Amino acid sequence: MLKEELSVPKHIVITMHHGPDGDAMGSSLALYQFLLKQGHEVSVVTPNDYPEFLHWLPCNHVVVNYMKQKSLAEELIRRAQFIFHLDYSQLKRSADMQHVLRQATAVRVLIDHHPEPNLSSKYLFSDSEASSTGELLYGIMKTWDSSLIDRDIATCIYTGVMTDTGCFCYRNAGVHTFLVASELMAYNIDRIAIHEQVYDNFSVQRMRLMGYCLNHKMEVFPEYRTALISLSMEDQKQYDFVVGDSEGFVNLPLSVKGVRFTAFFLEKDDKIKISFRSKGDFSTNDFAKKHFKGGGHLNASGGETRLSLEKTLHIFRELLPLYQDALNMP
Repeated sequence: MLKEELSVPKHIVITMHHGPDGDAMGSSLALYQFLLKQGHEVSVVTPNDYPEFLHWLPCNHVVVNYMKQKSLAEELIRRAQFIFHLDYSQLKRSADMQHVLRQATAVRVLIDHHPEPNLSSKYLFSDSEASSTGELLYGIMKTWDSSLIDRDIATCIYTGVMTDTGCFCYRNAGVHTFLVASELMAYNIDRIAIHEQVYDNFSVQRMRLMGYCLNHKMEVFPEYRTALISLSMEDQKQYDFVVGDSEGFVNLPLSVKGVRFTAFFLEKDDKIKISFRSKGDFSTNDFAKKHFKGGGHLNASGGETRLSLEKTLHIFRELLPLYQDALNMP
């Protein structure tokens, strides 16, 4: 069993997916503190930058950024006896870091709530019914040694659960999710401060960018109950874009009456990153897998293309008539 294998100190590396969100970072830093208390040598390695509004998380200062500290990150991964893969179940989701991860000889532990895991690991903790990796991890910690959970760990876990459930408004927030949240609050976490740090901590330029997106970049297709927002490299430059500035933009058009499917297209140097959201039973996961080499959950998924932004948008618009019936179901 994993608990027995980790009964003596080990060198452990915790990793997460490219473009880490609140759940990925919250879960990783919670597990870091938990394992540290058990006497292990623990490192957290992220494939790239993550939003500044998550930098306040307890122990954030220990994070090694693969893109900025490649030599150190690769050395840590090579020396690792155990590698934890949190909040992702496909090595390709670790982007450029996947190559060194594939070569690693460490024992792998996968903890994730996405469907259809295909990352080979000795220990697998997978539950697509869990609202978040944070919720799943909290259950593992309780079973392992609940006495090690403290306020900082609970704060990290709560951040992951809160962000992945849209402040407990998404369908994935079930009865168990609220029970977990209530237990975390018993650790005297400051849920108001957590919310403010994540959602009320943006720059003026980011707020202006959001207004620009809604006023100039949002397209609505009433006959398909769909809306999209796109941001070109030029748009980003105009508003001094930094990592995390577009977080949540894909959800904005869901507030439009009648819209049940949204897409957000972000132009990068070498690809177009796409986010999908939906209401009801329309599967963004199936849509992303079939057309944009992606996947995720029923109502929240992602994908990408190596085409131009213009071509990618054209393809998306052309696909909508194929889904007209599904998008207009009661």
